[in-house]
Amino acid sequence: METAALPTSTATLGTLLKGLRAREGWTLKEMSARSGIPVSTLSKIEHDRLTLTYDKLQALAQRLGMRMTDLFAETPPETSAVQPVTARRSLGDVDRAVRVETPNYDYYYLCTELRRKRMIPVVTKIRARSAEQFGDQVRHSGEEFLYVLSGRVEVQTEFYDPVILEPGQAIYLDSSMGHAYLAAAGCEEAEVLAVMSSAEEELMESLLHLHHGQQEGGAEKRHPSAPASGGAR
Repeated sequence: METAALPTSTATLGTLLKGLRAREGWTLKEMSARSGIPVSTLSKIEHDRLTLTYDKLQALAQRLGMRMTDLFAETPPETSAVQPVTARRSLGDVDRAVRVETPNYDYYYLCTELRRKRMIPVVTKIRARSAEQFGDQVRHSGEEFLYVLSGRVEVQTEFYDPVILEPGQAIYLDSSMGHAYLAAAGCEEAEVLAVMSSAEEELMESLLHLHHGQQEGGAEKRHPSAPASGGAR
């Protein structure tokens, strides 16, 4: 019996951009001219020595005439009709995840080479420890499942009293209900596995927009004396 080998490519932001550039036949200099990002910066990203903030990812997609989610795919869109059995499969781990950083969380998106997934698996490191630090509760379409890997997590929701989850415990909830995940009292950082699912085709793009709001909200908290024009738009 043959054993399937692990894929040699890794779904980091660097390999995704490198794959995009190869598909389009662009040199680093050509991609720099199209994206407005210096050649030296693009080279560091492709070699996984640098990442991009949400703002820069969004600007990159706009300048390249792409949707945000197109940056997270190593293969062109499927052109054939939906088939009864897709036989899709993806092996993933945190080292090969696409990482998005915000003040309160680090998100590690898994299996990003698969397009139009019905489930979005994410390993998340939670640092926010209060509702004030977190900001407004988030809402998005679909449902989600959260399993605590380490630390203790306080789950606050719009219609229920807060609950504390220990390692090995989980919660399943309606994502359209306001919700927030916090590191519980006495815990500096918690790590969880979350899986979001929705009929919305662009669920991942919606989640990235939420990260953008978290980044801007965090910036306002870190710089309370900043002028109003420097806040979220």
